[in-house]
Amino acid sequence: MGRKLFGTDGVRGRANSHPMTADMALAIGAAAGRYFRRDKGGVHRVVIGKDTRLSGYMFENALTAGLTSTGMSVLLLGPVPTPAVGLLTPSMRADLGIMISASHNPSEDNGIKFFGPDGFKLSDEAEAEIEAMVASGVDVAPADEIGRARRIDDGRFRYQERVKSTFPQGVSLDRMKVVVDCANGAAYRAAPEVLWELGAEVIPVGVSPNGKNINLDCGSTKPRTASETVVAHGADVGICLDGDADRVMIIDETGAVADGDQIMALMAARWAEEQRLRDGVLVATVMSNLGLERFLDTRGLRLERTAVGDRYVVEAMRRGGWNLGGEQSGHIVMTDYATTGDGLMAGLQFLAAMVKSGKRASELAQNFEPVPQMLKNVRFAAGQTPLETLAVQQAIASAEADLKGRGRLLIRKSGTEPLIRVMAECEDEALLTRVVDDVVASVEAAV
Repeated sequence: MGRKLFGTDGVRGRANSHPMTADMALAIGAAAGRYFRRDKGGVHRVVIGKDTRLSGYMFENALTAGLTSTGMSVLLLGPVPTPAVGLLTPSMRADLGIMISASHNPSEDNGIKFFGPDGFKLSDEAEAEIEAMVASGVDVAPADEIGRARRIDDGRFRYQERVKSTFPQGVSLDRMKVVVDCANGAAYRAAPEVLWELGAEVIPVGVSPNGKNINLDCGSTKPRTASETVVAHGADVGICLDGDADRVMIIDETGAVADGDQIMALMAARWAEEQRLRDGVLVATVMSNLGLERFLDTRGLRLERTAVGDRYVVEAMRRGGWNLGGEQSGHIVMTDYATTGDGLMAGLQFLAAMVKSGKRASELAQNFEPVPQMLKNVRFAAGQTPLETLAVQQAIASAEADLKGRGRLLIRKSGTEPLIRVMAECEDEALLTRVVDDVVASVEAAV
């Protein structure tokens, strides 16, 4: 069945525009409640977290109304990172976890992400069933079986304690100066508190959310402010999170930024040395740089590639029994500790490597020379299908022929925004620029 509501990471869009309206959120809540409450007996619970977007209040209330109408009891966590919902869903014996967030998107957007009772994101099949129930409508509960809703005060603290437990025992961040950029998002309290409690001198950035400034000139997609803060304060390292704290970028003491590929390279190599990397496999997406794959090859390790989306990374990890994966964008998944990407946990792994090795961040953050890579996005309007036009298909075929044996081309429709992403890798930078620009021009002409 084709899906119209769900993308690669739940439902997402501009607030108060389809599909991110209060009416739709109510319908989605009712459908999800009915899907997870198929029997009439027992207690049925759902935990709901959110980031700091203004529209989060609206969607929190709408989802709660839909869920309670089907007999689900709702536990409201307030602002917490996305991985906290993945953690607390099984911990609190909930049938379902929901995170209200559009991650790295601007404040005007919002989204709804679902976690099953095991704490992992739902499969495509489960999302398709919920979407079908939204379309057909669901039976609500009798008046005496309507669910209750209440706020949970200790959810963030439970999450923080779990995060701290992943840091090696006997290791301290004493005398380490750390900049942490929370993107004015979900981790604006949790991240600085965790780092301080582990001993660091913390310089917080992006910790004054007002509902409209999440990811605004800060966070993992715009790390310049954090980079400048690291240099200005003479900090040892910077941890740069996104709006829901499931992504991270690392900033070394010179202000240079290390992306998810470089972080995964460090972790895979160190975990392999410590005999912690299962089967010598790192799972990443088709977007990860070829340089990462070559780095792993030289160490006898293997890169397993998946479709774009941390959910697909996790699904591959679970099928293969592997314990480390992620995305170039900064999702780092460690299934020994968490069910989804966790930027703060990954940042702590990097800090632990600094302490144990005695090396500076700059010595650990650049593990391989990336193959030149170019990514450009083309925005399109609702109803447009530029990738289906003959001119675009011909441009793609021509680019693939030019790159054959020298690089690779990846064209895909974003699952979280109305964008066509055009990415290519090639060591011949002139050729790289030409093929990307040619494909982008053809897509732009078709929209």
